[in-house]
Amino acid sequence: MTVRVRIAPSPTGNLHIGTARTAVFNYLFARHHGGKFILRIEDTDLERSRPEYTDNILSGLRWLGLNWDEGPFFQSQRLDLYQAAVKKLLEQGLAYRCYTTSDELEALREAQKARNEAPRYDNRHRNLTPEQRAAFEAEGRSSVIRFQIDDGREIVWNDLVRGKMSWRGSDLGGDMVIARASAEGTGQPLYNFVVVVDDIDMQITHVIRGEDHIANTAKQILLYEALGAQIPEFAHTPLILNQEGRKLSKRDGVTSISDFQQMGFTAEGLVNYMTLLGWSAPDSTQEIFTLEAAAKEFTFERVNKAGAKFDWDKLDWLNSQYLHSMPVDKLTDLLIPFWETAGYTFSGGRERPWLEQLAGLIGASLTRLVDAVAMSKMFFIEAVEFSSEGSAQLQQEGVKATLQGILTALENQPQLSPDSAQEIIKQVVKEQKVKKGLVMRSLRAALTGDVHGPDLIQSWLLLNQIGLDKQRLNQAITAAN
Repeated sequence: MTVRVRIAPSPTGNLHIGTARTAVFNYLFARHHGGKFILRIEDTDLERSRPEYTDNILSGLRWLGLNWDEGPFFQSQRLDLYQAAVKKLLEQGLAYRCYTTSDELEALREAQKARNEAPRYDNRHRNLTPEQRAAFEAEGRSSVIRFQIDDGREIVWNDLVRGKMSWRGSDLGGDMVIARASAEGTGQPLYNFVVVVDDIDMQITHVIRGEDHIANTAKQILLYEALGAQIPEFAHTPLILNQEGRKLSKRDGVTSISDFQQMGFTAEGLVNYMTLLGWSAPDSTQEIFTLEAAAKEFTFERVNKAGAKFDWDKLDWLNSQYLHSMPVDKLTDLLIPFWETAGYTFSGGRERPWLEQLAGLIGASLTRLVDAVAMSKMFFIEAVEFSSEGSAQLQQEGVKATLQGILTALENQPQLSPDSAQEIIKQVVKEQKVKKGLVMRSLRAALTGDVHGPDLIQSWLLLNQIGLDKQRLNQAITAAN
């Protein structure tokens, strides 16, 4: 048997991290077994589905490296298939037309509520005679299509995450609607039905999804049986929770994959983190995984039943590990869009080789890509603003003469190198009879506006290449007066 799994997002919003994590688990399971990972877009909610959301989902999955083997398939283009399946169930007497009005359903619910009963349809139109159906239609009533559910039936399956699961037919709310009302026969088929028809048609062997779908599984198993299909195996994965233990939502801030991109997370870091949200490797000390490495280890025996709490600190740490080990050319590619968004311009010597040097300078200090905006600002502006510590350093005794000595020495250095920069510092220490620490701190304050920052010599070389070091030294000498 070839393993065939699917991810089936609805384009009613951007790609959510919960959906993306489900996609990760599907992808890992398929790759572990040498199977197929299929993408299906469940766009039957015509009022809320938007093409821009579809584009966001597709681009998000590609960005994460979750490349699908088949699809994308769109449910909106498969209506003939669903209607044929509805017709089959009607002909077999397993489904029927229900003419109950919305007012009648509301009255039923109110009566059940008054008796402290759970809401459920009472199957009142299951056994209508042809004459009764004709009378309802003569009144102008439209009909939904309902699937018959045996209240006495026990539905049992072995969940790959949760073990044996069991539901009684009487707990499923009565005969379920599988197609909306329509004046022209069969209306829009509904979620629980079309999912099953699609899974049968696409020969899905394993349905891997969030635990919030457990309540649908019993109904869907009955539909698989009614349509004469083999029932796939099910694996219901834990939900992603916030720190309070509630389901992660928009109220917690970022939830869509595109938001994580804008915040400066790498695809590798984010997908690595999602892999560990509910799953643990056989070697519990291993936390850095590529998709390929995780796929070799992935099994549902190591997927937790309990919800997975989202940990921003852990995500930041993982992301930093990828940034710190990333080749400088790739890091530069990723940083350029953030620099551009910040309004930084790449002129006056700030071409690709210079940008790569800058990326190499700050890379080891990055946690998120967006951090580069603040770290790099001093390299893209003409004049720096002095911090309180930087300003205090410039008021130290001997600083003005020290900076003037550096500026004078630069006149004889048309192009600075690491060796010549160190030589200038040694020369000034000797001439001004000051400690090297004073020279280094004063030079950093003059060039960057602060006494803390990335490697001083490399920063100086970058500023020298674009002609800003002398300008900054003159600015600092004026400030030191």
